[in-house]
Amino acid sequence: MKTLDKLAALRRMMREAGIEAYVVPGNDPHASEYMASHWCEMQWISGFNGESGTMVITTNRALLWTDSRYYLQAGIELKDSTIELMRESDVDCPSIREWLITNVKSGLAVGLNPEMWSVNEFAAISKQLCEAGISVKSIDLIKDIWTEGRPAIPQDKLYPYSADYAGETVESKLARMRQVLNGRLKNGNGKWALVISALDEIAWLLNIRGNDVEYNPVVISYVVLEADKCSLFVNQAKIDAAAQNYLDFNDIHVQPYEAVFDYIRNLQGSVFYDGAKVNEALYEAISSDAKAIDLQSPILVDKAKKNAVELEGERIAMRQDGAALTRFFKWLEEEAFTDGKKQTEWSLMEKLHEFRTMGENFEEESFGTIAGYRGNGAIVHYAATKERCAEVKPEGMLLLDSGGQYLDGTTDITRTVWLGGRKPEQAKLDYTYVLKGHIALATARFPRGTRGNQLDALAKQYMWQAGITFGHGTGHGVGHFLGCHEGPQNVRTDNNPTPLEVGHIVSDEPGIYRTGQWGIRTENLITVIPAKQTRATTTEDQWLQFETLTLCFYDTSLIEMSLMSEDEIDWLNAYHVRVYKEIAPLLNADEAKFLARKCAAIEV
Repeated sequence: MKTLDKLAALRRMMREAGIEAYVVPGNDPHASEYMASHWCEMQWISGFNGESGTMVITTNRALLWTDSRYYLQAGIELKDSTIELMRESDVDCPSIREWLITNVKSGLAVGLNPEMWSVNEFAAISKQLCEAGISVKSIDLIKDIWTEGRPAIPQDKLYPYSADYAGETVESKLARMRQVLNGRLKNGNGKWALVISALDEIAWLLNIRGNDVEYNPVVISYVVLEADKCSLFVNQAKIDAAAQNYLDFNDIHVQPYEAVFDYIRNLQGSVFYDGAKVNEALYEAISSDAKAIDLQSPILVDKAKKNAVELEGERIAMRQDGAALTRFFKWLEEEAFTDGKKQTEWSLMEKLHEFRTMGENFEEESFGTIAGYRGNGAIVHYAATKERCAEVKPEGMLLLDSGGQYLDGTTDITRTVWLGGRKPEQAKLDYTYVLKGHIALATARFPRGTRGNQLDALAKQYMWQAGITFGHGTGHGVGHFLGCHEGPQNVRTDNNPTPLEVGHIVSDEPGIYRTGQWGIRTENLITVIPAKQTRATTTEDQWLQFETLTLCFYDTSLIEMSLMSEDEIDWLNAYHVRVYKEIAPLLNADEAKFLARKCAAIEV
């Protein structure tokens, strides 16, 4: 079916259902950042293949909301489709809710597929529309028209994730979660169940992994945890004999993926769910005889605090990743452009992947690599493709944001390097402002109870003084051989009530972006640890600091040394000593020599 035919078919379904407008978000039933193609309904109905967007279809109009990363792509892919592009960053662009309230008459209905909306999102849009006299129908209209060529839900095998990597057994995790949930009941007993739909939470809780979603080693499934039972709802084809033995050993009961709705309908007592993650369809399945309780997932909270084994695994993964990046930058500097060789952003991405595959326990990238040459680096979430990418020459600025999934842990690193030619003075100033903010956050000491938004200004202070800022978050949480982006902790301007705690991992990634010129971002992963005692006080155990996990040199040729303090230079030199010490043993003699040059001490 062509896009116009799909829209016509959907409008027929809308007329039959008595719906004036239908909203198709770029979501899946598990609130995933990356999702299986089976659920790419927004992409299917629109013909737009960007990762982020929401469609609104009315009886006579079709519109697509997306962000600035995809304006060019959307303009090309929506041509001749009759779909109007709504540019979210434009000041005069209404939100989807505002547009619906303005363009759908009171008394008419808007349709939403409840599986594609979290409970909280569904409630929020329903409230606003109902206040305007517009009713909301919970209905899936896509399933009956996307019957031909729809990808199946992935059937890749799930596999056990050893406690040698996870640092804790399934038995221990289940016992702790049950203790937490028992404590939520007023009398400490009674029937309860926790509905879990987030794939990374399921993977963490049951120590299982899979290959169902690109960049994320998760298994498409649901879990219902009860006081005396744990049920995994998953397609049986995904479970081989070894996996079944593992699940049986841990007393995990397997049921069909689709059976979760009937199972929930029969639950009694208190039914806990996380309204930010669980989809509306699951919520609607909860019986009126049960007590539905919205609760931030205790798994989300526990998963974020890495144990000692997980943290040591992260350190191992960082060494493997650092070796791969050293090999890549050596190749980029010494071989990539010799004898007139032509390179593109895409070829650089492929080469970095090749070096990462040499690392022990490497599984896949942790997200799509961003290789932004010159002006493309200023596009924060730039995504080159093989067909649409810039030629890279041995001159100018290159921003490289990448990461790996290793059995030991998940990495995410950004380095900005100068490839040759005369360095503009502004480029050096920008690089140094970013580096100074990066170091300021990495070296922060703070009292327990501090939230990420309270530290955010540390990374921005020097660029603010120069009249510069950036719009993205300074730091996001990171999983352990799971999602590269996780919560609840972060470092950003938005008020997040979650305090930073020992074991949390966050990124440290300030940046400066000059349209058409360059993007500069410097990113390490850092973890929260107890602060080292520096003076005798009775409150010393109440202070925290960061340990830098990432191991890769910085491009010191871009530093404007006159802006650097003695303490910053000392930190940089000490970091480079550590990088060389930990990475050199993984390299051959020539690679180690290259690394030694890049880690050479800066004289004050």
